Amino acid sequence: MARSYGLAEQFLASWLDRCGLPDGTLLVGSKWGYTYTADWQIGVAVHEVKDHSLATLRRQLVETRRLLGDRLSLYQVHSATLESGVLDDRAVLAELVALGEGNLQIGLTTSGPRQAEVLRRALAVEIDGRQPFTTVQATWNVLEPSVGAALAEAHAAGWGVIVKEALANGRLAQPGPGHARAVLRAIARRRTTTVDAVALAATRAQPWADIVLSGAATTAQLASNLSAASVELEPDDLADLAGLVETPERYWAERSALPWN
Repeated sequence: MARSYGLAEQFLASWLDRCGLPDGTLLVGSKWGYTYTADWQIGVAVHEVKDHSLATLRRQLVETRRLLGDRLSLYQVHSATLESGVLDDRAVLAELVALGEGNLQIGLTTSGPRQAEVLRRALAVEIDGRQPFTTVQATWNVLEPSVGAALAEAHAAGWGVIVKEALANGRLAQPGPGHARAVLRAIARRRTTTVDAVALAATRAQPWADIVLSGAATTAQLASNLSAASVELEPDDLADLAGLVETPERYWAERSALPWN
């Protein structure tokens, strides 16, 4: 969830209010750094505006806390990059350190072919001997595993690791032609499960993966995704999946061409 995802925080807050779950039952997180500008129109040229400034951090945290209050437990830099300068902005980093000394976990999310470089830069960041970040959320899937070694380093350093886009924005779960889908279907038949469960199980098999996000949009998708918890992939399955790896440049070029929906 993030400030730039339309009314996502409002939806979550209303759901939490209805459920009445005790505090601490769920890890409630959001992200700052992008401002939503599309006004619910898919066809607009610009959907969100990126700004990793101190002013944006302070403004969006107030907006998020207005909706989620003390239930907010994880606050992440939305798509940190070397180009945005957020990892070199001492004012922003000092603010994140201060927030982390309160009741918030502070993290960052990464995207793009330079994820590993960004993460290693973040691992080295210190402000007066203090590390701002305790978690990372990164894209890893059987097509794009290039950040895996850096995630292992983060995990070894005590960071929590959250994996997003394990289904490659739905590309790995969609029916249709293509070598990757054919391989996933063959493994799904061998293990008597679904294609999405195979892709998620491959992610869960990584020893550094603490949380794997689903991204399900329907109850049927959620049920299928959850079945990954009971899928144990064999060495031959993992060997077949290893053959699907694309270069980061190819993967992210295709991802950037996907339509908004």
